[in-house]
Amino acid sequence: MSIYVGNLSYQVTQEDVEQVFAEYGTVRNVSLPVDRETGRMRGFAFVELESETDETAAIEALDGAEWMGRDLRVSKARPRENNNNRRSASSFGGERRYR
Repeated sequence: MSIYVGNLSYQVTQEDVEQVFAEYGTVRNVSLPVDRETGRMRGFAFVELESETDETAAIEALDGAEWMGRDLRVSKARPRENNNNRRSASSFGGERRYR
């Protein structure tokens, strides 16, 4: 399982997130996605803890908690949706022409 952490401050670091979640168990991984164009953090993270029990405890304790001036949104991460059907013609580098 993985944990989704939303509404993060844009100044947060991987070490900051690790420190908070370490209170609930051993942190296996922290991912802070960044915007491809700007390189700026996107305001959310994914965290993996050693056990599902630890992850559940972290979710229950931290969802809605204030941290760095923001109310966190913490939940189980959902699987990534396949967005292949949403691509427009322009995302393929061309223009669609209909007859």
